[in-house]
Amino acid sequence: MPFYDDDGTEINPDLVPKPSLCVMCKHDDDPEKYMFCILNRFDQQGEDQFYCDAYEAL
Repeated sequence: MPFYDDDGTEINPDLVPKPSLCVMCKHDDDPEKYMFCILNRFDQQGEDQFYCDAYEAL
């Protein structure tokens, strides 16, 4: 399933960096959260800090 930004440009999930916070999250491999996670990471690219409301420690 393709992902698109607000301008309609397709997002390649393989090119969206995964912050270290995501690696330590229990939702990291959850297929139900996958799209939300990719879009959240994409929106925050280049920011000084990464923040996620859905983060839950392992």
